[in-house]
Amino acid sequence: MENLFKNIKLTEGYKSLENNNPILLQRFGADPYAMEYDGRIYIYTTNDVYEYDKDGKLIENSYKIIQNLNCISSDDLVNWTDHGVIQVAGPNGASSWAENSWAPAAAHKTINGKEKFFLYYANNASTIGVLSSDSPIGPWVDPLGKPMITREIENCSNVEWLFDPAVLVDDDGKAYLYFGGGVPEGKEAMPNTARAVELGDDMISIVGVPVTIEAPYLFEDSGINKIGDTYYYSYCSNWSSRDNAVGKYVPKIAEIIIMTSKNPLGPWTYNGSILENPGTFFEAWSNNHHSMIKFKEKWYMFYHSLLLCNDMSLPATGYRTTNVEEVEVLDDGTIKPIIGTRAGVKQVKNLNPFILNEAQTFAWMAGITTTSTQEESAVYGETNLVVNVLETGNWIGLSNVDFGAEGASSFTAKLSSEISGNAIKICLDSPSGEAIGYLEVPNTGSDNEYKNVTVEIKNSKGIHNLFFVFSGEGFQFDCWKFEK
Repeated sequence: MENLFKNIKLTEGYKSLENNNPILLQRFGADPYAMEYDGRIYIYTTNDVYEYDKDGKLIENSYKIIQNLNCISSDDLVNWTDHGVIQVAGPNGASSWAENSWAPAAAHKTINGKEKFFLYYANNASTIGVLSSDSPIGPWVDPLGKPMITREIENCSNVEWLFDPAVLVDDDGKAYLYFGGGVPEGKEAMPNTARAVELGDDMISIVGVPVTIEAPYLFEDSGINKIGDTYYYSYCSNWSSRDNAVGKYVPKIAEIIIMTSKNPLGPWTYNGSILENPGTFFEAWSNNHHSMIKFKEKWYMFYHSLLLCNDMSLPATGYRTTNVEEVEVLDDGTIKPIIGTRAGVKQVKNLNPFILNEAQTFAWMAGITTTSTQEESAVYGETNLVVNVLETGNWIGLSNVDFGAEGASSFTAKLSSEISGNAIKICLDSPSGEAIGYLEVPNTGSDNEYKNVTVEIKNSKGIHNLFFVFSGEGFQFDCWKFEK
């Protein structure tokens, strides 16, 4: 098998091994929202899909055909597991009444002794819907079968854009929803189109009348956090001209702004910008969307950019993906300005190769796709994806894999293929690194028939980046595990 890889041409990746941003490469994912549960961060995003004109030419993303959301997760913030696409809107979606699904917000809460998970999303800019599940990765259902937030609700009739929800479950168990956006003509300095409302105990109803959030130069993108006993409402400022701006608070365009309060429903005190538009850092301007979260005693900011879209040199723009940066919160609660980088954040723990790992968990990749499968995941249950190898030279890489002082003696992978002759090179430190083992992918008779294959491993002691390089095409890689 070694000969299969001697003169192999590796597929070019869009993220160097020195960088951890963007965090998702196999699909575009915009409007990130972060939720922590059981030691993992779950990121839900708008599934930016390619749009084409009648001649099949790629065109700028208008968001009009987006009907799905993405879900990925990580316990180390560098190696991300792809949980696939959540079908939300359209005839095959959980909310068949909805036309679109944008900008999700996620929360979990114990209700009647059982942990329940909730996804709030925007049906374009007309209504807000909600999905629920018994798991952070689904399957998801629409418990209402209709919109949750509409303009018929008191004090919502003049909200131009009913979208971009954010949700907070407070320390006392009460929960709050934040939403809205848009800039009415002549009200650029104080649009008054954001709202906040208490949620019912069931998380799918509201209590009382939504209150107006007075946010200077508001555009969209509500965010909500609690640090100590202070609530932080955040939003994206609008694109209106500041040439004749007057007033005490005049943020620059499309920045993430923070306001604070001792009450989750306000009133709010303006604090200023914490994240400039990603175009400042990556020379590609678009809307700005964010989610801030505390994880393992540190704060992090997830946001989207056009970084991947530009690196791919696409003939059309508007396709966004998610980055993450560490956030420094001072002792007095001040949030220092956040700088967008390609490097991203440091890995918070090493990856354990001696437990079962899903193949669709990686830090870097080139060429492969991930697809859903009927094969149930031994790690995550019925919602499962596999790595789909498209051609020779495709590869995936994992960061800081800890083989320990003794290393591994064997490697087992679960695979399927309709043909023979495919193979995997297992190597360390880079996709062109020295092999620690080779695996022949058997003809299992069907893409839906999986077999476990075990091979011997050598020279794997210590902490290394781990790479799987693929020879062949049209086979599926489900999960893997090393043995000592």
